[in-house]
Amino acid sequence: MQTITTTEALAEFCELAKAQPYVTIDTEFLRERTYWAKLCLIQLALPGKDGLAVLVDPIVGTDMSLEPLYDLMRHEATVKVFHAARQDLEIFFVEGGVFPTPLFDTQVAAMVCGFGEQAGYETLVKKITRADLDKTSRFTDWSRRPLTKAQSEYALADVTHLRQIYESLSAQLKKTGRTHWVEEELATLTDPATYTVTPEDAWMRVKTRTTSGRFLAVVKELARFREAYAQSRNIPRSRIFKDDALLELASTRPTTIEELNRARLLLREARKGEIADGILAAVKAGTEMRPEDMPRPDTSRDQLQVNPALADLLRVLLKAKSEDSGVAAKLIAPTSDLDAIAAGERDVPALRGWRAEVFGQDALRLCRGEIALSAVGQTVRVIRL
Repeated sequence: MQTITTTEALAEFCELAKAQPYVTIDTEFLRERTYWAKLCLIQLALPGKDGLAVLVDPIVGTDMSLEPLYDLMRHEATVKVFHAARQDLEIFFVEGGVFPTPLFDTQVAAMVCGFGEQAGYETLVKKITRADLDKTSRFTDWSRRPLTKAQSEYALADVTHLRQIYESLSAQLKKTGRTHWVEEELATLTDPATYTVTPEDAWMRVKTRTTSGRFLAVVKELARFREAYAQSRNIPRSRIFKDDALLELASTRPTTIEELNRARLLLREARKGEIADGILAAVKAGTEMRPEDMPRPDTSRDQLQVNPALADLLRVLLKAKSEDSGVAAKLIAPTSDLDAIAAGERDVPALRGWRAEVFGQDALRLCRGEIALSAVGQTVRVIRL
């Protein structure tokens, strides 16, 4: 078991990795007390049952630069393999401004290869490698040092078993001609917009059923203040005030500290100092916002005239196509896509790319009355008319 704590050792390993067809990667991090994830450990493994596997420790190696790793991320001759890569990729994008190219995510691939929705790493290890994972170190503080032998072994298992999982899924994708399906899905993971939250747009993440322009204006200003404050001080937005408190403030619109202190859901720390001042300023800005500048919610979905019978038929078709192809139904088309198609919308993800091959083309035929559905026992068949 090798632990890397210097730039030189990391560069040496990364040069070895560049000569390989792929490298498996995982990270351990903490995020409970910070806005940005705190990177605690990086695990990497080279191909082969006994291929070199290492831990990269940025906490012990305080002077270590991760630039050799970022250079490996940019090296297009070596595939970077992750499982459920989104949070790992966010770390590398925020820390180093880099995305791994090319990328392979075994969770996405597993959904395409018939392992169901959101296939967990432990499930894939059991089904593909026939091994069992030691889960005793799953909930651990990865920022504490020294790491125990059990912690190190647990961390390495996240990349050593990943080698066999990748090779199995990759071979299956090539055999079925579905490699490009996974590549389409991964395009979202390597889009900077996926990980960029600007304070100006933070209000869009707050769930509310109210469409009042004035109410949403205050929500927008409160969310903007909270996001900017959280980012600048690297603390979770929920530590400033939670969404339920934000919505309460948007309803009551306090103008003084006395009124602010009447809030039921506001944390004690938010009733004084910079946060309290920021809340009052945000409420004032939202209250005084010009009508033409007020945010407007997207109500296009609410106005859809959904044909309920057609929507039900599309659900049956989706189930049949999911079972026939072995691809998770949730990955092919969410309920919102089915309702949109049943309402006559055609600019829908379920009708584009690989989804059109699996489901979309027949969905349109169903809408045009060109096919029918027939139940034979437990099987649904598509009948061309």
